[in-house]
Amino acid sequence: MRAGVIGVGHLGQHHARIYSELEDITSLAIFDTDKERTSYIARKFNGTAYNNLDDFLFNVDIVSIASPTQSHHDYAAYCLDHKKHILVEKPICSTLHDAKDIVQLQDRTGMKCQVGHIERFNPAIIALSSVLLRPAFIEANRLAPFTPRGSDVPVVYDIMIHDIDIILSLVQSRVKEINAVGVPILTNDIDIANAKIEFENGTLANITSSRISLKKERKIRFFQKDMYISLDYQDKQVRVVRKNPQVDEIMKEIMNGTREANIYELYRTETLPIIEKEPLRAEIESFISSIVHDNRPIVNAQDGYEALRVAYTIMEDIEKNRRDLNLR
Repeated sequence: MRAGVIGVGHLGQHHARIYSELEDITSLAIFDTDKERTSYIARKFNGTAYNNLDDFLFNVDIVSIASPTQSHHDYAAYCLDHKKHILVEKPICSTLHDAKDIVQLQDRTGMKCQVGHIERFNPAIIALSSVLLRPAFIEANRLAPFTPRGSDVPVVYDIMIHDIDIILSLVQSRVKEINAVGVPILTNDIDIANAKIEFENGTLANITSSRISLKKERKIRFFQKDMYISLDYQDKQVRVVRKNPQVDEIMKEIMNGTREANIYELYRTETLPIIEKEPLRAEIESFISSIVHDNRPIVNAQDGYEALRVAYTIMEDIEKNRRDLNLR
């Protein structure tokens, strides 16, 4: 299988690195608007540099699109029209109209389109699949210090969309209502935001995302009857806290004063086993597998569209609330 990468900046270079290491890949093509960068990455990973997009497409079967978000639609549409399977980085597109167009192109051409919501391939999220989730409440925090990369769009599209996608994939229910707030601090776009999402099945999610934090934190917690689950994306850990089966008897003794309260007697804690693997490598291997076995990609264009649609609704509510408070 012949692979290609469009856009070899910070993230695209890693796509090129992984393709160069996979046995299933027979050749690697590189295309970027920066010709010097194109040549450098091609040399580094034993690929071929192309300055013409049509020449590039003639020599590939699958394409990773890791160019700036504003160019995702044009590249993705051109690749699909030329019968190439694509893995496009998140967010799928910069507008909902463009995202819907890619969904329709995916369906019409029959080509595979996977969207790079990489947290789906985080070892902690994969380990979570062993737990039966029926969350009543979800709390997600994703905090990061400021860097210029990604600051050309609001934090909702750059950072929060990771948790939006994960929550949509796990809750499996339509969104009923969204309430959101956010403010710009260092840039002209929203730098910190909070969104409260209510689903039709009754699940509530509270998501906070910041790119101006003094620390890095990527955590999500699920609360449901008799248990809660704490997941750390960064440290790749999942802790399951379950109610002690004898908790009713213990609580009676505590309440009548015959036993001292001890939090560790009320719960049983389990740390789930983690299978370490680089998430981007797992994502690319999954993309290739969906092509070889003709399966639905784990995150296809429709999934990317749904995550972007919720992100758009959050931004609309943020802007409405800012107008109401004269904060624009």
